[in-house]
Amino acid sequence: MKKGFVFDLDGVITDTAKFHYIAWKELAESLGITIDEVFNESLKGISRMDSLDKILAYGQKENDYSPAEKEALAKQKNDEYVKLLADLSAADLLPGVHDFLMDAKAHQIPCAIASASKNAPMILEKLGVLDFFGHIVDPESLKKGKPDPEIFVKAAQSIAVAPEDAIGFEDAQAGIEGIKAAGMYAIGISATETLAGADLQVGSMTELSVEQLIER
Repeated sequence: MKKGFVFDLDGVITDTAKFHYIAWKELAESLGITIDEVFNESLKGISRMDSLDKILAYGQKENDYSPAEKEALAKQKNDEYVKLLADLSAADLLPGVHDFLMDAKAHQIPCAIASASKNAPMILEKLGVLDFFGHIVDPESLKKGKPDPEIFVKAAQSIAVAPEDAIGFEDAQAGIEGIKAAGMYAIGISATETLAGADLQVGSMTELSVEQLIER
């Protein structure tokens, strides 16, 4: 019997990828770097600083900025991203998410968030689902980002569940790899991309049943 659920945020609970893309594209253009939506896909699931490093390397400017300057650039991007999230509401939950969380609560299955987003608490509050989660892993507490399993192990521990007794939900390949490396059962959420290594892949949360997952 699985005893806990661990969720990524972007692409699983809600989709703020378009806002990340707008903010990163604006920052990149200010630095003389042009990125497109295809490149933006490579930023899915990784931290803010790792994303910035990838953009700078893509524009062959990886050695042009000091650590302090890069911190300032990352903050500039995040400030723009937060502005774009101003109107986020429960209407922006992805299909099936609210019903699934309600079902998990009814079955007394604890849930945690394992996201690279430092804005996760604010986003979940705007979506009206913050109270469904027993813990949100602080990305600042991590030594390594996805696909390292650290964030998923910490998420399971935070809700007093052994990783092998948890199910992880992800929409990115790096996340699936991290879930499996943590010893969890991995559910991939994507209607467009095959997530290698997922134990089960669905197009959306509407295809999932808490009771069926418990029985698995």
